[in-house]
Amino acid sequence: MRCSRASTACRPGGPWRCAARASRPATCCSRSSTPGSRARGSIPARGASGPAIPPAPWRPARSLEPAANTDAIPPHASAIFRASFGTPSTEPRKLENTARRIATASPWSTEDSADLYGVKAWGNGYFGVNEAGHVFVRPDQTDGREIDLHEVIRGLEARDLTTPVVVRFSDILRHRLKRLHDAFAAAIAENDYRGRYTAVFPIKVNQQRLVVEEVYGYGREFGFGLEVGSKPELLAVMALTEGESERIIVCNGFKDDSYIEAVVLATKLGRTIIPVVENFGELALILKHAKAYEVRPRIGVRVKLASEGAGRWRESSGEKSKFGLFVSEILELVRVLKEQGMEDCLQLVHCHPGSQLQDIRRVKDAVNELAHVYAELKLMGAGLRYIDVGGGLGVDYDGSRSNYASSMNYTLAEYASDVVYRIASVCNARGIEHPIIVSESGRAITAHHSVLVCNALGSSALDRFSISEQDARDLADGAGVPQPLRDLRDAYRSIADRRLVECYHDAVQAREQALQMFNLGYLSLEHRGLAERLYWSTCARIRDLCRRLPSVPEELESLETILSDIYFCNVSIFQSLPDSWAIDQLFPLMPIHRLDERPTRNAVLADITCDSDGKIDHFVSPRDTKRTLELHELRDDEPYYIAAFLVGAYQETLGDLHNLFGDTHVVHIKLHDEGGWWIEETVKGDTAAEVLRYMRYDVDRL
Repeated sequence: MRCSRASTACRPGGPWRCAARASRPATCCSRSSTPGSRARGSIPARGASGPAIPPAPWRPARSLEPAANTDAIPPHASAIFRASFGTPSTEPRKLENTARRIATASPWSTEDSADLYGVKAWGNGYFGVNEAGHVFVRPDQTDGREIDLHEVIRGLEARDLTTPVVVRFSDILRHRLKRLHDAFAAAIAENDYRGRYTAVFPIKVNQQRLVVEEVYGYGREFGFGLEVGSKPELLAVMALTEGESERIIVCNGFKDDSYIEAVVLATKLGRTIIPVVENFGELALILKHAKAYEVRPRIGVRVKLASEGAGRWRESSGEKSKFGLFVSEILELVRVLKEQGMEDCLQLVHCHPGSQLQDIRRVKDAVNELAHVYAELKLMGAGLRYIDVGGGLGVDYDGSRSNYASSMNYTLAEYASDVVYRIASVCNARGIEHPIIVSESGRAITAHHSVLVCNALGSSALDRFSISEQDARDLADGAGVPQPLRDLRDAYRSIADRRLVECYHDAVQAREQALQMFNLGYLSLEHRGLAERLYWSTCARIRDLCRRLPSVPEELESLETILSDIYFCNVSIFQSLPDSWAIDQLFPLMPIHRLDERPTRNAVLADITCDSDGKIDHFVSPRDTKRTLELHELRDDEPYYIAAFLVGAYQETLGDLHNLFGDTHVVHIKLHDEGGWWIEETVKGDTAAEVLRYMRYDVDRL
């Protein structure tokens, strides 16, 4: 269901700012350099009627060095502070802290934005930033053949296809398949390999019909096939592959009697279909239906490797893996087939070292072990023709080219070369024929081709809290002001480059004392609110000064995260980015426009569900995972678009209906042969009525 036009109301009394309509100006504390006193006090004893210590007289704070003070604080701030905290002014005004800035000394360019968001690192040549400050898509990595993503989104909105929307670039699918084919072709030539290579696309990675059809269609020139993991997936593929019996279909997953029967019948119809035995009981079902329908089926077997995988899916391989046969079971399988005179039917050996393998060493170990199993079985008389190395080919989500879970420390060319070399070496040493190499690289095929675009509905920021003129007068007079608030006032006034940590400690302690007094009934709600505003204003000023320092004290490093904004995005993370929530998968995120402007806010992203887990607070970075994302100030009556990239694998099929948010709109974009782009296909998102019907509600009665 479309999440657009969320009806969250503006709250005039809080730090919320709504981008959909004009709202009151955000205000916060002044950045002042005027020194002040730092009176210390204590919480009043239980039963006391007011502050335990009377207001302390003002006394000068330690002097500030002019150079540091002049560089850090604008000259006009001192006058504002004196007018507000010193001598009360007769004119009503609010003290406003300058909005957060990110190193504004030098001009900003689109190249700076590309570097900031790491587009060249994770974009893999498919994404970049153009001179207009917009993200562009280069589907076939050819200069001049580019699609302006912001232009696409505005064009879709003109057609009443509002964000959130998933934009699929069909030409990227074609290019990914070609790159996979070319990488193995080069490796085969380099290693004098006398077999060939084919890929099978596991449709579980993205089961959407349009995606599967495009992958199958684009893979036709390379002879690529499909992989299924259930009977429903098999039925979908059987309908799709009618008339192309030579292209391979690999059947994995748990197989009951009806699943096996469907596979055997497909074999009888002439399909090149291979059921992979993943637990020993499946062999008896295959033999039963083969005898009943008088078919000699092609049979595969999955090996439970001793070599373990790596990363989140390391248990996909190894002796504790869910699927696969131990070597002893494989030997028994061969014995049974020989007794039936069907050893020639065993045509494929398979392993699955895991998904998103970040370390190439795991690939080498798994392929080497599988190749030796293949060679031994071949010498035992099995009719093997295929060696299926499974999935695992990774995607560099963060662009770090490392063995981090969201990256990979190898290239596609290196992967193909290692697979071919290991298999060739074992076969050459044993003097056996080179098999057909099969891989199930679904993530690497589809991840890049889909982009999720949503709009920001509004933002919330702690550094937008403000102190009114009346607050300033009360603090200046001191009469009736509890000691913790006076300590917060003094901490705020005493901020300087050389005392940042000390002032932060004072503010933290004073805030804790204020909260304790409130919980004991000795602090009014109004005073608690004032303490809150003073504390966050103090933290914001300390953070702003830290940005000018060559190195930030360790205790203050967390202020950027603590004071980060929350940008509320018109999307459900549970529906559109489930891996971000479920397994902390990193996806590249960035605005798709205004990239010729310097971003001035650090933020985390929150969705519009009512679940506190519906947020993203880890972001890709060339050096390390960062806790905030650099974004621009929201403007009234102007949409602000944020995109998640590399979302084409698993996200659409794993998404759920949390809060009854259904599927978003989907569009397929293709390049024109003569330049430009066109919308090939649109799929409307779920309506509220459709989602309710799916959940068995009688919509007509609602």
